[in-house]
Amino acid sequence: MTDTDLHPLHDDPHPAQPPRVKRRRPLLTALIVFLLIAIPAGYIVISAEQSRDSGEGKEAEAAATGLTNAFPTKVQQRIYNVPVPIGSTPVYYYETNAWQTSSLFVQFRTNDWGLEHYLNAIGTSTAALKKQQQTIPPEQASKVGWGFDDDLPWSGTTTTDRAPRPSQRIMVSYDEPGHPVVYTVSTVRF
Repeated sequence: MTDTDLHPLHDDPHPAQPPRVKRRRPLLTALIVFLLIAIPAGYIVISAEQSRDSGEGKEAEAAATGLTNAFPTKVQQRIYNVPVPIGSTPVYYYETNAWQTSSLFVQFRTNDWGLEHYLNAIGTSTAALKKQQQTIPPEQASKVGWGFDDDLPWSGTTTTDRAPRPSQRIMVSYDEPGHPVVYTVSTVRF
């Protein structure tokens, strides 16, 4: 063995291989770039559409100038202490908000049990109802189109509580025996 035999340049047991040629995959690269852009953009579009739809519903509700044929939300019923009895139909409501006061107008037809249950839940009773007593002033009633004629059998009562607890003005129509219509204006003062 000679020095030249041991020299690493001359006798490499693993001859050098030519460098690997990297194959480019332009289609795969384009797909990845597209997905990286399209997925977040799609999410933004969907979120914007949902947000816009939500805002339109709230805007329509806020722009309403009369009673809405639906139950007030559970939160509204709790804030204004207006627990509409289950089974009441039809139910209408309208909410007004001002700087220092907010009011919820609620109208519903129920039965005698529902009326008694409702009045007990807000802190009064059917015994507190006074015949022909108009507790909701005409200017307040006209905001939602209520008219309380003297010819119909009406009864009314009020509940008063310290702020921020709500106070209610309640009128009950007995135009259909056994199925009274309840009109309530519940006001919260801040």
